[in-house]
Amino acid sequence: MPLDLFCAELARAHASVPDALPGAAFCALADNLLALLFPHRAERPLATADAVAAELHHFRSELATLLALVPSLPSPAPALADEFTAQLPALRAALLRDASAILASDPAAQGLAEIISSYPGFYATALHRLAHALYQRGLPRLPRLLSEYAHQRTGIDIHPGAQIGHSFCIDHGTGLVIGETAIIGANVQIYQGVTLGALSVTKGLQGTKRHPTIEDHVVIYAGATILGGSTLVGAHSIIGGNVWLTESVPSHSRVYHRAHIQISRSVDPAAELVFSI
Repeated sequence: MPLDLFCAELARAHASVPDALPGAAFCALADNLLALLFPHRAERPLATADAVAAELHHFRSELATLLALVPSLPSPAPALADEFTAQLPALRAALLRDASAILASDPAAQGLAEIISSYPGFYATALHRLAHALYQRGLPRLPRLLSEYAHQRTGIDIHPGAQIGHSFCIDHGTGLVIGETAIIGANVQIYQGVTLGALSVTKGLQGTKRHPTIEDHVVIYAGATILGGSTLVGAHSIIGGNVWLTESVPSHSRVYHRAHIQISRSVDPAAELVFSI
């Protein structure tokens, strides 16, 4: 295709799209909000209640301005901004419980300040809870932009539609995937490389429950894959590393992957060990 025709085609494509969503500005605003909610993430903590109130008012104003740029809002932008701002005390309380759960379960954690300021699992959970609050209000695309921003920064991919209970602990987290219709109870701990996914990705399943339900006090170790909308992991269960699970297990279950390992060694004790897995 000649370059001039290609440019004309691109121009038509650009003209057919409404105003672009303020994705970068919205993600930056989310980071600013976390710094407001958690001074350990702030470059300069605020000194007075008046300063906090001013920052909160600025956040609400900025959020309303950005939401006004989003087409097909379910409610007027100022009303949505007010609703979201009113939810911030509950969101902060939920995130403090998440941070406390990480501290209680991770022997390497030195304190809440370290978790809040540097743990990728806490950061991904925080952005998910913000995105989920927007998702529940029917906002188009913005929740997914926020979840993908967290994904890019942490390697943790949580769809904003996923329902996650209190005291959620992600340990390490890289490669973790949680699908849209997953339901996770309270006091659940998940390690890196876990997938809570669908048995099938057929487009016709859109709108149905495709991802598993994890009940309270479950631990899922690294590399486990749990699939299917009807799959339920009962409370107080432990799912071992590298397990592939597509059917429900009752409460207090222990599910492990047992690999067959053979070890042989030559007569010479100085020779190399030979492992066959």
